[in-house]
Amino acid sequence: MNEDVLLSIMSEEKPNQVEQWKIPKNRLEKYFPSGTTQQKMEETIIKALELYRKREKSRER
Repeated sequence: MNEDVLLSIMSEEKPNQVEQWKIPKNRLEKYFPSGTTQQKMEETIIKALELYRKREKSRER
């Protein structure tokens, strides 16, 4: 071990250090049927954002 190796290890991004966003469940519930799992909500939101991004890119052209 030397200083470079230690600095490299210390500067690595750790899983618990990844920035996360939180949206209260009550703000999302009105957009999903009752009983929808958190994972399904997340997948649906990501798909919606991908479609939104594609639409915005096509408008820019």
